[in-house]
Amino acid sequence: MSNRHLPKTTLEQWRLLDAVVEFGSFAEAAEQLARSQSAISYGIARLQEQIGVPLLEAQGRRAVLTEAGRTLLQHARPLITDLLRVEARASAIGQGWESELHLALDAIFPPNALFAALSEFRNICPHTSLVLSEEILSGADEALVNGEVKIAVCSKVPLGFMGDRLLDVEIIAVAHQQHPLHQIKRSLTLDDLAKYTHIVIRDSGRTQPRSDGWTGAPVRWTVSSLSTSLEAIRNQIGFAWLPLHIVAGDLESGRLKALPLIAGSTRTVPLYIIHANQELAGPAALVLDGCLRQVSRD
Repeated sequence: MSNRHLPKTTLEQWRLLDAVVEFGSFAEAAEQLARSQSAISYGIARLQEQIGVPLLEAQGRRAVLTEAGRTLLQHARPLITDLLRVEARASAIGQGWESELHLALDAIFPPNALFAALSEFRNICPHTSLVLSEEILSGADEALVNGEVKIAVCSKVPLGFMGDRLLDVEIIAVAHQQHPLHQIKRSLTLDDLAKYTHIVIRDSGRTQPRSDGWTGAPVRWTVSSLSTSLEAIRNQIGFAWLPLHIVAGDLESGRLKALPLIAGSTRTVPLYIIHANQELAGPAALVLDGCLRQVSRD
């Protein structure tokens, strides 16, 4: 059969049918959809005429699906849902809400706080897609400077930008409980550390990559993520400075132990929230900003 002989129905007609079934009558569907009852009756009559089979039948005062109607509407409903999503998203965009928002985030940001913020953001901005890039050291501010993101959470504010301090992340030196460093019965020096493998996380920025903290160990293993660094420590490959919230469970269980350094066993890293252009920030960007600030205060 050629396409010109196929019935030309519309999703809108199927949506009218779905509403009549959901609300039980043409009158109730008309009220819920803010349409006239005659418009709904006409749309469904045209739908039945075009496909050539009855879709509804009367049972008392209610309109119910025929067997054919039930089968066909079941196939149409996913398309109706997609249409409603498209219409809702178009409406949001038309009102000035961003269709997509890019966020670069320093990977040391506490994940529990992050997902609390993103959950609230999703509730308020359900039609805005979010592209999240987790970065190390200069990666987040580089994405901001290069115009790749509208918002960044960085450990340093790049030149030419303004930012507000969100929170501080405590970094702690750790090793497996059976690591040789824990067999030294005194406070540790940098010379002690230099004898063992240091697990370092690579800066994800490319323009001006930087190091953070002590890098004096002759033998270093460089990895690209916090999770890989943690697994290396758990497997007794070396020692590292990691965010306290990442290793808290291992410290509590005794699997890992803090290194008793003479100095520098802990340090605090501030995180700042920065907009590419605060004055031009869209409504979704401002909502995300507020969500991140709120979880940082909690």
